[in-house]
Amino acid sequence: MESKALLNENSDLVLISGMCVAEVLTMQGVFTFSSMLPFFFEEWALDSIEAGWISGIYYGAYMISVMILVSLTDWLDAKKIYLAGALVTLFSCLGFATLVDGFWSAIIFRTLGGIGLAGTYMPGLKALSDRLSGKVRARATSFYTSSFGIGSALSFLIGGLIREWLPWQSAFWISASCALVAFIIVWKLLGNYPNTTGLRSGLRSLDFRPVLKNPKAMGWIACYTTHNYELFAFRSWIVAFLAFALTGSLGNLEIQPSTIVFIGVLLGMPSSVIGNELAMRYGRKLVVVSIMVLSAGFSVAVGSSVGLAAPLIIGLVLAYGCFVTGDSAAITT
Repeated sequence: MESKALLNENSDLVLISGMCVAEVLTMQGVFTFSSMLPFFFEEWALDSIEAGWISGIYYGAYMISVMILVSLTDWLDAKKIYLAGALVTLFSCLGFATLVDGFWSAIIFRTLGGIGLAGTYMPGLKALSDRLSGKVRARATSFYTSSFGIGSALSFLIGGLIREWLPWQSAFWISASCALVAFIIVWKLLGNYPNTTGLRSGLRSLDFRPVLKNPKAMGWIACYTTHNYELFAFRSWIVAFLAFALTGSLGNLEIQPSTIVFIGVLLGMPSSVIGNELAMRYGRKLVVVSIMVLSAGFSVAVGSSVGLAAPLIIGLVLAYGCFVTGDSAAITT
């Protein structure tokens, strides 16, 4: 009996680890553009509105696509949705590396990237949770959602470092390669999960009326919408903000804004796990509301920090990076 339990634990560990690694890999193209935003302002002669569209269209495509693709996981094995999303991510990165030369072409392939993220992130969580149960599932959720932070951090770091040493297109070639590896991992790691709902029941998942009539569900949806708005706005603009706020204030300290963001996002990774553990102990609503209030406070502090000493600005950004992800797993579990 003990050996069987140990075997199950090892199997769960391999499953969770593999899905987390795959998630990190598919994330490599998400913030590459944001990490090089100061460069693209000059390279493509962008204004702030155009830069905002290129950044925002990604998340707009994600928002629309995720409602459909996650609903389809009630009908289809989430593994299939994930594999399709990984392929879309692969093509979006390849397109950005080979075909993008300005605003409109960037819009097209950033849109594809958002669809790819919608097909991998939440469907990946569904594929993982379908194959787990009990407390293992809850903790796996926190580790999986925190892997979003690792992937984000590496995306910023790779983009910044590549821009310093190689042509900017190289970062997207790397992102495309990572998406291919993620596809192979999930294809080999996950067995097929049979559909038990049937076609008619599965199609009902595309009917959003029961959700819209559920005040509790709509409350958490609004909560997660707010969380994502804050998270993506922060990560889309923070490199450009730091490039502006730290101009002339670093002295002899040579550090790329993208490296600072990499550290901040990485420090925020365990906060998602810690937030979920606190929610399990003290209540989800109390913990989520508390983290959101603190995060809002740090947001105002960061936005008001221009003109302060560089160490203080950097410290505020690093702290904000922790709180902005602290409620992620607690909301989605």
